Amino acid sequence: METTTDNDTQNDDTRHAVGPGADTGLRHLRRARDGRMVAGVAAGLAAYFDVDVTVVRLLIVAATVIGGAGIPLYVAAWLLIPEDGADEPLASELARRVRSR
Repeated sequence: METTTDNDTQNDDTRHAVGPGADTGLRHLRRARDGRMVAGVAAGLAAYFDVDVTVVRLLIVAATVIGGAGIPLYVAAWLLIPEDGADEPLASELARRVRSR
């Protein structure tokens, strides 16, 4: 009979990690499909930085009210951050469509 120690369990957990970047240890910034209200920017940023999505949404609202930068930054993130499951950002797709005309 084989016994397992806490150390063996810990090593086993890290070998079977799942999710973006689990194999390389890198996380990838993506717009979330789950938990989105508009385009998934806030939910994606919250997942990337491991904070509550409400905090990110409040920061976006504060940036909009205080200096007006929240909306342009949100739109830029919408265009430049790829959606979860996509290979390229929306801006790349739009640029390719314009060039093909």
